[in-house]
Amino acid sequence: MVTDIPGLRSQYLQLDDGRLHVYRAGEAGPPVLLLSGAGVDNALLSWRHLIPPLAAAHRVLALDWPKQGRSRPWHGTATHQRMLRCVIETLDAFDIERAHLVGLSQGGALTLATAIEHPERVDRIVALAPGGIIAFPPVVHQLLWLTAKSRLLNEVLPNAMFRTREQIARFLRQALFAGPVADFDDVVDEVLAEARRARAGASDWQKSSIGFWRMTVDLRPRLHEISAPALFIQGDRDRGVRPRHTIAAAGRVPGARLELLKDHGHWANRQSPELVNRLIIDFLDGDLRPPG
Repeated sequence: MVTDIPGLRSQYLQLDDGRLHVYRAGEAGPPVLLLSGAGVDNALLSWRHLIPPLAAAHRVLALDWPKQGRSRPWHGTATHQRMLRCVIETLDAFDIERAHLVGLSQGGALTLATAIEHPERVDRIVALAPGGIIAFPPVVHQLLWLTAKSRLLNEVLPNAMFRTREQIARFLRQALFAGPVADFDDVVDEVLAEARRARAGASDWQKSSIGFWRMTVDLRPRLHEISAPALFIQGDRDRGVRPRHTIAAAGRVPGARLELLKDHGHWANRQSPELVNRLIIDFLDGDLRPPG
């Protein structure tokens, strides 16, 4: 398994709730903040293939969300608002006035939310299969709320399902990937290491974003406020965030661009890193002026 990325540096930010771990790479260029997903994810799990090419011409930061990766110990609940503050606190800690934001799933939701709440801190944004844009029908919603509130359902059972490499490989193939992955064995090892270090299960953000009657995190009514140039990337066989949700969300953001990837699942950046890396880098560095 790849463990070293040339030029990668590690730093901790001491915050009121605990320590927030941030990876740094690249010496110069426009700053980019990478935001990973929920569950058994962390900064390197999601972004190890993007960081090296991105750092060639950018100042790259990738944070481990509270209670993920190396961001431990962390006291209190990492709610949507607390994680939104983590984004701003990271930018402030490194004296970054404005940055590109790239986020996956939970990180995609925080990318969109930052663009809404703090437009002055955002340059361009990329949201991969973002959360925060989904609502569920009655009964289904209440069942999901019950799952979020039940330790048995959101902690005990997930940990029982993530004990072995075979169990994790099955989960990845069924839930996150929809095609071949060149470094699949490495991904399994990385997920297993994170599960053993942090335990599997829903994140605080996931559990707190759903209320009994409705989602407490629903960005859809405010997506039209986003003024930053935006790219949405979505796998057409994603089981976590169905393509119709991302297509609809992209349609609400003025001037947004959508890339729908054929035969890709939720973790498109790990399934096809070269393809996704090129989409992201070309968008961040490209000329946004319309042709003609």
